[in-house]
Amino acid sequence: MARIDSAALGNRPISRLLIQQAAPASVGILVMSLNILIDTIFVGNWIGPTAIAAINVVLPVSFFIAALGMAIGIGGSSIISRALGAEQQDRALKTFGNQITLTLLLTITMVVVGLVFINDLIPAFGGKGDIFDPAKVYYRVVLYGVPFLALCMMGNSVIRAEGKPNFAMAAMIIPSVGNLILDYFLIYKLEMGMLGAAWATTASYVFCLGYVVWFFLSKNSELKISWPHFGFDWPILKEISSLGFVTLARQAVVSITYLLMNNILFDLGGEDSVTVYAIIGRMLMFALFPVLGVTQGFLPIAGFNYGAKKYARVRKSINTAILYAVILGLLVFTGIMSFAEEIVKIFTDNATIIAETPDAMRWVFAATPIIALQLIGAAYFQAVGKAVPAFLLTLSRQGFFFIPLVLILPRFYGEIGVWISFPIADFLSTVVTGYFLNREIRKSLKTETA
Repeated sequence: MARIDSAALGNRPISRLLIQQAAPASVGILVMSLNILIDTIFVGNWIGPTAIAAINVVLPVSFFIAALGMAIGIGGSSIISRALGAEQQDRALKTFGNQITLTLLLTITMVVVGLVFINDLIPAFGGKGDIFDPAKVYYRVVLYGVPFLALCMMGNSVIRAEGKPNFAMAAMIIPSVGNLILDYFLIYKLEMGMLGAAWATTASYVFCLGYVVWFFLSKNSELKISWPHFGFDWPILKEISSLGFVTLARQAVVSITYLLMNNILFDLGGEDSVTVYAIIGRMLMFALFPVLGVTQGFLPIAGFNYGAKKYARVRKSINTAILYAVILGLLVFTGIMSFAEEIVKIFTDNATIIAETPDAMRWVFAATPIIALQLIGAAYFQAVGKAVPAFLLTLSRQGFFFIPLVLILPRFYGEIGVWISFPIADFLSTVVTGYFLNREIRKSLKTETA
């Protein structure tokens, strides 16, 4: 694995640098998404379609707690990227130490709360009827592993902030491969059902954390922290929190979206409709991997060069990232529109689900070609440490537009109202983000610095 010093973020050609950063990120997201996708296929074929719905019910809770680690990771990594660009090594080290302490404190607390209120949370997120029992089995075991996942997500963002995308990619691949291998043995060979699926997932988080710890203890990392760095530095903690809150708020909205969708669809069509959404949700995680990879690759480049006051390079990185992401989004759009039926048949042989899912999936992905601008635009404000616009733009897609739409449109159009809410929200949030990003470029990135 080639070693890349963080200084390379400030002097290599942007197009080449973005590919070097985005390609490993895309591969890592692809493998992680394939893990979720294949895991769903295994569960659907080896346990049953109700098991798919059960996992979908648990995801909002476990994802939200794991998102604490992701939020702390991305918030702190924005500080680390800018600190490395400004040659402030001690600030970078202190930030990393504070990230570790904060992640452990918050996630362990959330796990305890999640276990105490287990019987209330599962029905609230749509785990009703036949879905409740398998969801409870899966939820309890997966929750034990969420602190490990949170530390992995936090560490992965820091690895990327150091300009080490290949190692960040490996941190995503290892647990994914481990989970699939364990799925085969625990679900198929040992016939452990939902319990096997849950333990396979939790064990994969432990594998991931083992690799992340190895990276930071090895010579590959520039961040060699010591005990004093773990003590809270309140100005740094405040900045981590304000920037990380953007990611946490986004994930909170995702969890709320799952809650609403599972309940609305259960009322409209029962367990089958919840399963339709679960399949589409997996495809959203999987199919958008190249666009999300470009977004992840863009973050450290924009943050480092903004910290170094190389604004011409920041503008170039924005334009290049949007171009690459739009092209990739068009390819995803074409694939979904052309092969929706074939995709659904991979997950299940249930005739009702096969009949209902393809058209719903096409509606959900209808605005994919333009969503790249929204993702890159929101990511830019987070990368350069502007928490308020980052927060508002990140929430615009699902929080300000999608949730109101999905609460209103099904009242008039039934289940189709749920699915058309997706492209409408994507279009509106892209227009808003484009306006604010263009204004920011004209206002704050005018100075040409080499």
